[in-house]
Amino acid sequence: MHFYHQSSTVILRRYMIRQVATTTALVLGFLVVMLLGGRLIRYFGMAAEGGLDVGVLWTLIGYNLPYFLELIFPLSFFIGLMLVFGRLYADHEMAVLNAGGISRGTVSRWLIPLVLVVFVMQGFITLIGKPWGVGRATNIWQEQSVVEIFDLIRTKEFISSGDYHLYVGEVGDEREFLKDVIVIQMNDGKQAEYANTPTTQTAIEQGDPLHADNLDTSKIPSQLLSDKDTIILAKSATQVPTATHDGSVVLDLHEGRRYEVDTASRQYSQVGFGRYRIHLTGKSESQGRPMKIEGIATGELLSVRRVQGEITLKNSMFSPQQVRAELGYRLSLPFLMIIAVLLATPLATVRPRQGRWLKLIPAIFVFVANVLILISLKESIAKGKIGVYIYPVALVLFIAFALYLNYHDRIMAQLRRNRISRQGHQQSEQGAS
Repeated sequence: MHFYHQSSTVILRRYMIRQVATTTALVLGFLVVMLLGGRLIRYFGMAAEGGLDVGVLWTLIGYNLPYFLELIFPLSFFIGLMLVFGRLYADHEMAVLNAGGISRGTVSRWLIPLVLVVFVMQGFITLIGKPWGVGRATNIWQEQSVVEIFDLIRTKEFISSGDYHLYVGEVGDEREFLKDVIVIQMNDGKQAEYANTPTTQTAIEQGDPLHADNLDTSKIPSQLLSDKDTIILAKSATQVPTATHDGSVVLDLHEGRRYEVDTASRQYSQVGFGRYRIHLTGKSESQGRPMKIEGIATGELLSVRRVQGEITLKNSMFSPQQVRAELGYRLSLPFLMIIAVLLATPLATVRPRQGRWLKLIPAIFVFVANVLILISLKESIAKGKIGVYIYPVALVLFIAFALYLNYHDRIMAQLRRNRISRQGHQQSEQGAS
């Protein structure tokens, strides 16, 4: 009989673990599809506008997956627990277990192996997966910021690249050259790079017409190359391969004219050219997308946690408070798995005829409130308002609150018994007197 009881307990334990794991996976898949679907639509819109290469869409989604799982995974585990426990109560299975001497606390302890697994998985996502994914996604965005200009061209529409605004009437076959090009350069104190073919003929006009044949652009007076708004018209343009990887996109314009307009003096100049070279972008390190602290590896943060003053990691500046806040946040999130079990056990309790869905939404609000508190603590610590010690204090308070919910009924029943016992004792004493 004892062996039969043990074997039944093992079967029930495996059944519970399998049910919770399966339900968690289903909820996780649903939430991931919902959230990543919105992000994917956003990326498709950027690709349609020419701001993102279609070939990196799914790569970006893959790198962003750990970022979403960091908070979705604990929530999915909690919802899975609520659904499984709610079904036990709604189908009266919990009443049968209680009648057999198995309390709801015992049912929760059956899930300890699964809790350990999801705790380790959450720790891996938070400490390793998310920083790696955010870092790689940031690198892709930096690469996309220097994508070849031909990949961004949309015919008969203006596109912006730095201080230039480019209009293209037609794109040649296999996107090797552009036709009917208009380039507008706003006043930014920069000068373009000139290069002439041997057959170049240049004409300069400033105020009154002045014509010159076979004039080298290097001999153009410096006042004509001053910081003015310019308009460049060219019959065609080709992109020049560069050996550097600084993000510069060099474009050669062929057979056209360059107009300079000084809005203050109302003077203008024009230059005819055979070949004219411009740099459409010139990305420096300071112009690249900065690395967020979420993309810094946990090991790097641990190595600089005691550093005083500004901290430089991957060309980005962080304060010591930001580093400590991020470390504490990452180390705190895995404990949400333990809190999820402690909260789901009492919150999933439903009375007969109430239904398994009655407490699901309020319970989700309670769990999400714990997550939001951790996020707000991270922001407050990063701003230096409170110390990083608040993380363990908050986790202890969360666990204490969950334990109170678990033992509330037992504590109240014991208090009632004590009160009834005292009242009976007082009545017996009064009767004896």
